[in-house]
Amino acid sequence: IPRPFLIWWSNTLKPLIDIFYRGNKFKDPINNKSYRKFLPYGYVNQRENALSPGTLSLERHRLLWLYLKKETDFFKKKIKVLHIAPEQCFYEIFKSLDNITYTTFDLNSPLAMVKGDICNMPFEQNSFDFILCNHVLEHIIDDTKAMKELFRVLNLNGTAIVQVPINQNSKKTFEDNSITDKKERIVKFGQYDHVRIYGLDFFNDLKSVGFNVNPIKYSKTFSDDEINKFGLIKEEIIPVCKKLS
Repeated sequence: IPRPFLIWWSNTLKPLIDIFYRGNKFKDPINNKSYRKFLPYGYVNQRENALSPGTLSLERHRLLWLYLKKETDFFKKKIKVLHIAPEQCFYEIFKSLDNITYTTFDLNSPLAMVKGDICNMPFEQNSFDFILCNHVLEHIIDDTKAMKELFRVLNLNGTAIVQVPINQNSKKTFEDNSITDKKERIVKFGQYDHVRIYGLDFFNDLKSVGFNVNPIKYSKTFSDDEINKFGLIKEEIIPVCKKLS
């Protein structure tokens, strides 16, 4: 997406949509505003009340925000943060925080301060205290190499949050590199630019490169009313990965 379009969207269209959908039924914890509804979103099957009109956040973004706010010192401690494929709903906020040295990285994103390949990042070992890499690895052919790079650039005792779409009914990840047709990828992997759909063995893959992994179903800490109000997915997993010394 060209950066001029993003600027136009943020300055012109998004504020109008934000006002139009204001109400009291749903609340976006990222901007702390309430709405009469969230918007539907999805490639194959549209999820109702998934996309916030104010921040354009999805369920996983709002859950991650709540986790970072309530369970970490992300917003308080002086830390160096690497944000891979930075999400629009977080970018301006994280960039403005005085307590973090913020670096964004991606191959193509106009929000990337540093452009490059996640499988060969131009950073020194132990460079970052906190890494956010969400819904990225399912796009990467050699995801093991990408995981190794995440581990390499993370500082000792640092934290990496590595979210991916996971089929929790499957023990094994399904991938087939011979599937290149976009329509078939949508059917098999859920999105045209995905190259696999992860199973529960994803956490062992992260462990195999050195991470200590804690898969947290953080939505379970909220009541059903709160889950509905914030527009969360009850079984969503936040993989919290540590690089222990």
